[in-house]
Amino acid sequence: MRWLARLTVLVALSSCGVNVPRPVTEISLPPTAAGNGSSAPIAPQSGAGQQFVNAAVAREWWTMFGSSRLNELVAQALTANNDIATAESALQQARELALVAGAARLPAADLGYNVLRTQATNALAPPLTDANVSRYTLHTSQVTVSYPIDVFGGVHNKMASARAAASVQRYKFEAARTTVISNLVLAVIQNASLGAQINAAKANISASQKVLEMLRMRQRLGAVGTLDVATQETTVATAEAMLPPLIRAQVHQQALIAALLGVAPGNPLPALPTLDAIVLPADLPLTLPAELVAHRPDVRAARAQMEGASADVGTAIAARLPAFQISGSLGGASGNFAEMFASGNPFWTILGSVAQPLFHGGALRHQQRATEAALESGKAQYRAAALQAFVDVSDALTALHADADLLDANARAESAARRTLQYVTRQLQLGDVGTFALLNAQAANAQAESALLQARTARLNDCVALIQALGGGWDAIN
Repeated sequence: MRWLARLTVLVALSSCGVNVPRPVTEISLPPTAAGNGSSAPIAPQSGAGQQFVNAAVAREWWTMFGSSRLNELVAQALTANNDIATAESALQQARELALVAGAARLPAADLGYNVLRTQATNALAPPLTDANVSRYTLHTSQVTVSYPIDVFGGVHNKMASARAAASVQRYKFEAARTTVISNLVLAVIQNASLGAQINAAKANISASQKVLEMLRMRQRLGAVGTLDVATQETTVATAEAMLPPLIRAQVHQQALIAALLGVAPGNPLPALPTLDAIVLPADLPLTLPAELVAHRPDVRAARAQMEGASADVGTAIAARLPAFQISGSLGGASGNFAEMFASGNPFWTILGSVAQPLFHGGALRHQQRATEAALESGKAQYRAAALQAFVDVSDALTALHADADLLDANARAESAARRTLQYVTRQLQLGDVGTFALLNAQAANAQAESALLQARTARLNDCVALIQALGGGWDAIN
């Protein structure tokens, strides 16, 4: 039959995937990942050295800090964090929607049954044999099958767009996971640093109080006056005033840790590591530019977004072209339920249709232009995400080297301030200097101790920043 041959040709075209070509989504990217950052080894005189190795970030990169307590905290966050749970649900939704879009390319079949009870007028011939019967029941059941013939790729591109949307959500999920882990590690490091600063502040308060007691004793002996004692009392009060902001900041960090672990602030937290228990990683990963783009989830999400926009262009083009569809039905009808498929009662139909848009007020043309504009926007966002990845790596490398130099400077300053305070305190005991010299020495020593602790903390933070800039290791098993 001629119509059957034409139908076969249409089905063959559909199965071969004759699709409207989509715009090219490949774009040029910068040739370097390090930018102005140096990948030379880091060798400070006052701390541990570090070197860079050409390797991808490990999946469980936080274990590089050598703290079992930190590992336990990350494991709890991965199972209980609400941001990760939200991103995971969004990913599952996007995957299901992609399957919905894919189902549009397959035949759709529906089974229907209806029963009609009616009373007809005698002026009309009833469908039953007995012309005197005007009240009757009609049972009808049928199977309807429809199949869109995707000659110009409209359905195919919708599927591609849905798959791209699912990929975007997948990369957003990995980005959320990396962000949560990084924020948790940074919060733990900051909490440990604040704990060390609190201990140093308490030690400074204790030392200042001992000097105050010494001055009061010398005042009773007539060796110093009231001005010297009042000056040292000011020093003690100033040292005590430094403690509450540190405690407040530490409580805030512990509240952040609790939220990242999925519990309300104020609940008991697991044991948190101290600053000395967190090891500075000796080997840091550093990937090539192409690998950086492949391992950054935000860059991959931007690329998937661009590919989805490209598929939308193909869908808009196909919407302006003819649409083909085949549909058919098979069923039976009878006044008796058991005789619907008896001889003479079955029926069937086969319908082939084609629809060509003629006039839609320019809507289809403007829709295509809108998708093309969205594609250009997606390309720009992809380039921007790739450039930002290189900026992040460059900043992290620069910070690692700069903070190593800063550590040396602060270590020298702390050592000098500590020796100066020891000398001045001894001289004060011997009566060789006044309290103003002691005041300056104590202030310089407290400031140098705090700066040194912050420099140590910055090196740990910069390691986390580099790991996050390289993609966080999410692609290690994917």
